[in-house]
Amino acid sequence: MHKRRFFGGIALVAAVSTGCGMATASPERGLTIPAEPTMISFVDPSLVEELTTRTLTAGDAGDRDVHIVYPQLKDAPDLNRKLGALAQTQLRRFIGSTVSEGSHPRPELNVDWQLTAADDDIVGVRLRTGEFAGAAWANSLRTVWYDRSSQQVVDSPGLVTSLYPLTTIVREELRKRGSEVSYDAVRPNPELFDSMAFNPAGDLVVEFDDYQVGPGALGRVAVAVPEEQAEPLLTETGRRAREAAKEATPSPAVSGTPVTSPPATSSRAGGVDCEKDKCVALTFDDGPGPFTGELLEQLKRAGARATFFTVGTNVAANPELVTDMREQGHLVANHTWSHRDLTKLSSSKITDAVARAQSVISAELGQAPTLLRPPYGAANKQVATIARRLGLSLVNWDVDTRDGHERNPAAVVRRAVAGAHPGAIILMHDVHRTTVQALPAILRQLAEKGYTFVTVPELYGSAGMQAGHTYTSGKRPLT
Repeated sequence: MHKRRFFGGIALVAAVSTGCGMATASPERGLTIPAEPTMISFVDPSLVEELTTRTLTAGDAGDRDVHIVYPQLKDAPDLNRKLGALAQTQLRRFIGSTVSEGSHPRPELNVDWQLTAADDDIVGVRLRTGEFAGAAWANSLRTVWYDRSSQQVVDSPGLVTSLYPLTTIVREELRKRGSEVSYDAVRPNPELFDSMAFNPAGDLVVEFDDYQVGPGALGRVAVAVPEEQAEPLLTETGRRAREAAKEATPSPAVSGTPVTSPPATSSRAGGVDCEKDKCVALTFDDGPGPFTGELLEQLKRAGARATFFTVGTNVAANPELVTDMREQGHLVANHTWSHRDLTKLSSSKITDAVARAQSVISAELGQAPTLLRPPYGAANKQVATIARRLGLSLVNWDVDTRDGHERNPAAVVRRAVAGAHPGAIILMHDVHRTTVQALPAILRQLAEKGYTFVTVPELYGSAGMQAGHTYTSGKRPLT
C-alpha cells in the first residue's frame, strides 16, 4: 500500500517519567519538547511502505471486550508471525483468566502499538497492553525488534549481551527514587526487561509494567541508561537499533487539544428526504484497515454512502484511506484513539481518548468529526457531557450484524437484511474479511427492497443532530 505523510504527523512522544511517577507529554504542535531521558521518539507509521494492521476484536474472545491491533509489514514475515503469536497468547491468557458473562463491568483487553524505529536496518514495535479486570486498569509494555540484516526477530533482552550488568545499573538508579520503588525486585529476568528502546540521544530506556517494581499508582516507571554506559553492553542488533533511534526525525505530537476545523460532512449528502424515502445508514467501525480499500470499492460500485467510525491509531497508520472515504462521499467519524471502553476511564482520559482521535482525523481531512461512536456502545452521563463539550453526537445502532463474531458471510447478510427498516443504523466493521465478503449481497438485497444508503446525519434531515445526545436509529435521540 502506498504511504504518504498526513498533515500534522502522528504522536511520536511517549509518556515519560523523571522519577517514579508518570507525566504524559502531549504538547501543542510546534512547541519544543524539553529533553527528558526516558522519552522515546516514535516513527510515523504512515511513512512506512506496505504497512497494514491486523485487528482482533470481541468476536475472537467469546463476547469479552477485546480490541487488539498490531502492525504487519510485507517484507518482515517473521516479525508478523511473532506479533500474531504474541496477540494470540495474550488473548488466550485473557480468556482463561476472565468470565465473559455476569461480570460488571465487563473485563477488557486492549492492545495498541507504536514503532520505536523503522529503517533499512531494523524495525522496533512497542506493544501497549491494558487489562481491566473489574477494579482498575493494569498496563504493560513489550517491545519486539526485527533485524533486517539477519532477518531475525529479537526480543528486547536481545539488545544486550547480558542482563546481569544491566540489572545492576537499573537497580542503582531505581534505588535513588525513594521507598515506593522496589528496586530489589529487579532481577536479570527477561520478562522484566521485555520493553527496551532508545531515546533520541542514544540512551537505552528500560520500561517496567505496572506493579513490577512498585504499586500501580506510580504509573510508568522507566530508567534511561546513558549511551556511554550502555555501549559496552549492546549486541550488534542493539547498536543498529540505537542508531536508528538517533537518526529518526520526530514529528509533531498529536495533542488532545480541541480542534477548530470545520465540521465533517459528506460531499454527496443532500437530495434524499428520509421522511419520504426508505433510508438506511450503513456504519463501519474500527478501521481503516487492510480490507477498507476493497470495501470502499464495493460501496463505490453500488453508489452507496456510509459512515466510518475510525480509530485514531489506525488513521495514523493509514491516512490515505480516510482521505479516500471523504473523497467518495462517505462521512468520517470518531471511534476514539485506541478503542478503550470510555465508561471505565476517568474524565481526563475520556477527553484525551476522544480529542486525540479528533485531532488526527481533522489533521488529515481538514474537517472535524461531529459524530462519536463509543467503543462497545458503552456510554454514561460523563461520556455524554464530554461529547457535548467537544461538539459530538453519540451514535450507536439498532441492527447488529455480528460480523465481528461471524465467519459465515451469508449469516451477516441475513442479519443486515432482516433487521433493516427505514431509519435503521446498521453496525458492521471494516477490519474483518467476512464483512467485505458479505457487503455486495447486503447492498444488492437492500437496494432491491427500495432502500437508499445515506450517512447517519441524513437520517435526521433538517432536525439535525445535537451534541451530547445518543442516537440509535432514525428516531428521536436518547437524551
